[in-house]
Amino acid sequence: MIDATAFFAAELAEHADVMAQTRRDLGPEFVRMLDIWSDAIEAGNKLVFFGNGGSASDAQHLATELTVRYKRDRAPIAAIALTTDTSALTAIGNDLGFDQLFARQIAAICQPGDVAVAISTSGRSPNIIAGLKAARDKGMRLTGLGGGDGGDMAGLVETLLIVPSRTTARIQEMHITLGQMLCGALELRLGLVEC
Repeated sequence: MIDATAFFAAELAEHADVMAQTRRDLGPEFVRMLDIWSDAIEAGNKLVFFGNGGSASDAQHLATELTVRYKRDRAPIAAIALTTDTSALTAIGNDLGFDQLFARQIAAICQPGDVAVAISTSGRSPNIIAGLKAARDKGMRLTGLGGGDGGDMAGLVETLLIVPSRTTARIQEMHITLGQMLCGALELRLGLVEC
């Protein structure tokens, strides 16, 4: 039988440890990613988010924070998640294979100068890697949120926020935290809101 009180304390302790390591290690990479995102938006390009499972939800969440608003009403920021069109997802999966889920959409709708934002706890999902390669072929900037050792994403992207954990739940918690921080910082960087 589970000791719920001990479980509660252990989970929060692990979260706090990962948060502390993230704060210590990822600041410079956070700024680098913000620079890439803001340069693209200022040049009239868009951010293109994609991921699987919980990371698909994060992709949708973050794209919505940008197109609608984060904290205050302001002009929209061009962003899209490639995880929302069920017709495209099922047709690509059925006709071309699940590995082509993001690559096919990127080939269809993205332009040079757009930014790929790949989200993966392992960095090894074949459809994420294929999507990044398609983005590279389109002349996009490549960024990502990862975990562990970064997996195969580490060798493909310009900048990767690698959460210092191998626990999927902790990585996902930091992904949404870092993603929302990037949304808030982007609003400020673009001058769309005031501090």
